[in-house]
Amino acid sequence: MPDLLRDIEAQTFPHAMIEVILVDGMSTDSTKAIMDEFAKSKKNDFAATLVYRNERQIQPCGWNIVIGASRGDAIIRVDAHARIPSDFVATSIATLESGEDVCGGVRPTVMKDPTGWQSVLHMAEESAFGSSVASCRRNADKRYVNSVFHGAYKREVFSVAGLFDERLRRTEDNELHYRIRQSGYKICLSPEIKSVQLARASLGKMLTQKWLNGYWIGKTLYIEPRCFRPYHFAPLVFVLTLLVFGIVGFLLANWMPFIVLVTLYLVADLVLSMCAIGASWPCDFRALALPVLFPLIHVSYGMGTLIGIVAGPFWRFKAGRTGSR
Repeated sequence: MPDLLRDIEAQTFPHAMIEVILVDGMSTDSTKAIMDEFAKSKKNDFAATLVYRNERQIQPCGWNIVIGASRGDAIIRVDAHARIPSDFVATSIATLESGEDVCGGVRPTVMKDPTGWQSVLHMAEESAFGSSVASCRRNADKRYVNSVFHGAYKREVFSVAGLFDERLRRTEDNELHYRIRQSGYKICLSPEIKSVQLARASLGKMLTQKWLNGYWIGKTLYIEPRCFRPYHFAPLVFVLTLLVFGIVGFLLANWMPFIVLVTLYLVADLVLSMCAIGASWPCDFRALALPVLFPLIHVSYGMGTLIGIVAGPFWRFKAGRTGSR
């Protein structure tokens, strides 16, 4: 948080035209105190510096608080674990003023301590095989896309498409961006807009993140299945195929389909692991663990999606018919 606040303070866009709205999710550490100190010390440097509490501790609720409290014509979303360059706001606003309604840029992940084991986790996170083929994770030409991270929105977009759905906890941006596109707006990915996201610093935290991402994809299928792309379900297909072939092998005493599947996967795993190592060479010797990391990531994500699908109907009934729109 202190690093991000320093990034905000360093923005080249006129501070007199920036409202800084911070939302604390009922944290138990010093986050709220840091926010309050920033708001107090910088109250004369910006158009406004406001701090709110998100008592529900759900991210879309926090963003809806920001949208409701803001007064400007544009709203820029920046997550707490992000870092932004000094021209981030200026470039985002310039893109909106060029005629775009929603825009964002490339957003790779970085590690706070990019050495040793963390550098290996980062290699897995940045690899298309280990994380995502989404354009916003790596350099891309200007284009219209389905979703962006750290997006800038004209206020009118929320008036037409609605707010974040507060029933969702990990997929609220996918669902909102689908409604935005359905409302006739385009989402622009501009390579001129840059930011980074701090990646999880341990294997346990990374696998938990992947599991939860998959879990909420499974649940969100009962809200709006059309907000996802086929690649979101690749880990699920892998896990289901493993389960089906494993059951067939056990019941029919024919393990050949299972063996063929695992062999093909392991070959792809080894080849793409070597490609990731080659792209990051020279790298830590622990990068040799990538062929193990990738299956762990895929199974965590796929099992999360499967369990989310199974739990989805009960959750959908309990959550109600609509969120905050």
